[in-house]
Amino acid sequence: MASSRVPILLASGLLAVSAFPGAPRAATAQDVQRGKAVYDRWCVECHGAEGRGDGSAADRMLPRPRDFVQARYQVRTTASGELPTDDDLRRLLEAGMPGTAMPAWPNLGQAEREDVIAYIKTFSPFFEDAPPAAMDFGSDPGGGDATLESGREAYRRLECWKCHGDSGRGNGQSAPTLEDWRNLPIRAADLTEPWAFNGGMGVHAVHTRLLTGLDGTPMPAYSDALESEVVTAEELWHLARFVDAMGPGGEPEVSELIAAARSDGDLPGSPDDPVWDAVRPSYVPLVGQVIEAPRQFSPTVDGAWVRAMHDGEELAVLVEWNDPSESPDAGWDEWQAKIAPVLYADGAPVASEAPMPDGLAIQFPPAVPDGMERPYLLMGDARNPVYLWHWDSEGGVTEMRARGLGELEPLDGGWVDGAAAWDDGRWRLMIRRPLSTGDPAVLTFEEGVAIPLGIFAWDGSSAEDAIRGSISSWYFVYLEEPKSAGVYLIPLLAAALTGVLGFAVAARAQRRAEGSLEEAAQTA
Repeated sequence: MASSRVPILLASGLLAVSAFPGAPRAATAQDVQRGKAVYDRWCVECHGAEGRGDGSAADRMLPRPRDFVQARYQVRTTASGELPTDDDLRRLLEAGMPGTAMPAWPNLGQAEREDVIAYIKTFSPFFEDAPPAAMDFGSDPGGGDATLESGREAYRRLECWKCHGDSGRGNGQSAPTLEDWRNLPIRAADLTEPWAFNGGMGVHAVHTRLLTGLDGTPMPAYSDALESEVVTAEELWHLARFVDAMGPGGEPEVSELIAAARSDGDLPGSPDDPVWDAVRPSYVPLVGQVIEAPRQFSPTVDGAWVRAMHDGEELAVLVEWNDPSESPDAGWDEWQAKIAPVLYADGAPVASEAPMPDGLAIQFPPAVPDGMERPYLLMGDARNPVYLWHWDSEGGVTEMRARGLGELEPLDGGWVDGAAAWDDGRWRLMIRRPLSTGDPAVLTFEEGVAIPLGIFAWDGSSAEDAIRGSISSWYFVYLEEPKSAGVYLIPLLAAALTGVLGFAVAARAQRRAEGSLEEAAQTA
């Protein structure tokens, strides 16, 4: 049916936009037909044949794919309620929509992008109107500490905290109730993870979203607040700078190796022990477990920060991750009840209709492997199990042996000890264990060896569990070896040798200079 509408729309003059001042090149029927071929190859599975956001994969996504017929576009440089410019659509194809299932399309050439844009615009009659103009966003006045304080005040005055929370982690009082224009649940953005912002990160991108809003979502356009003098233009820039400062300043770097620093002092005794501050965290991205049913295509937890220390006798690991609810939390019952039937289209029942706990598991091989050999990523299998540290917010930390997802066998060694703390949308979990348990069937952590490590996480308030949750790929934890006397002695010897050589060179130069002076005096 999509192909039959193209000549009708062309005949109606929909694509003949060149009459408008500053309009893009008018698309031809051939452009549109080529665009349809691109769309059918790359876009139809999500956005659907009629462009209504109802493709075969759509019911596994949250938020749902864009409905091109309704033409509610979130990321624009135009005012709220207006269509995007062609430049806006080009940027979406080039950069994608972080925080959603919409990827960037670097594989498409420029001509293919222009063609698919022409085809997408045929889905909505609204594009018959004059092409919209981008807003004037002004210039960034810059600022320092006073600017951030002004932005903090604007954050309170405009009640951004009601959805995003005081910390910006998407845990405001309204967060469990939020819905998009289709009455589907929608998460409040985690402002501390700007790499997942739909419209890109940075002060200018945030400021643009503040003025344009995100149509079809609860995020309003504050251009109205500007016109009514609730805030000034300068204060909106300050707010953008304050939001930008909530994040770490950029996307975290990912390294496959997590270094466990060797400590000569006491290991941390709690998740909030200041000793942890001296250990650099490693970022581990997580994605939905979509390999085996029940699957999770849009998980709550999308990453974790891991720190590790050891003293030659014991290993301590700290894992931190953002989760807007301290589950089980009755205050998020409404969210749990809404998200399960909307997102879990595979039909597998949720573990419970009652509030469920949050959880995290760290898996290791049962013994230090030879080379790069590792068990099956999804908690091993019957022939090659994994050794597991399992924590949830109701039962605490338990050691287990796993032979596949859901195939868990508790271990009775009692070797691990753990503690967790949730604060304003963030979990901090510390687990400690002796390097050796004396049991040959349980992993012994060895110094100077890279040991595989994988992470599972789940949000009870989103009806997730250890199967239907987030997973990482295999990473490695490396226990640093003690520094030998040579490690300290070699730099000292090198410094001493440099000093001796420097002294010899200086003395030789001085003798040469003195000889030259004597020769010059004799000649005179």
